[in-house]
Amino acid sequence: MQKVIDSSIEEKILSLIPQQKPFRFIDQIFDVNEDSISGCYTFREDEFFYKGHFPDFPVTPGVILTECMAQIGLVALAIYILVNNDDGNENCKTLFTSSDVNFRKMVKPGDKVIVKSEKKYFRMKKLCCDVKMETPEGELICSATLSGMFIKE
Repeated sequence: MQKVIDSSIEEKILSLIPQQKPFRFIDQIFDVNEDSISGCYTFREDEFFYKGHFPDFPVTPGVILTECMAQIGLVALAIYILVNNDDGNENCKTLFTSSDVNFRKMVKPGDKVIVKSEKKYFRMKKLCCDVKMETPEGELICSATLSGMFIKE
């Protein structure tokens, strides 16, 4: 996927993402606007969860895939919307409130994923998005409807 976002916008969003290593699952943001976002993450072979899930056949847990989709497709999009539309919202945090996820393909150590999100609605400080995760070749890994609410720190 071709990167079309201004690097200063990407840096601003990434600086405001509350999750940090080893629990940040965003490498890059490719594009963002009021209605959508896309980005990627590569699951490194030394990720903390592969040791135990599963030792002889490491597979990325579904909850981690969901977290990756939420960080890119919900939290990063929310930060963009809030920072661009309402000064003073840089201290907001996104609380993940609901998910409906369908898994289709495993993600193994070393795999890169592309996350694409489309805003369904944003009202009363609640954002709901349709999010999908794909391989770089466009094969669907999982899809979800994710929601989150914003609170001030």
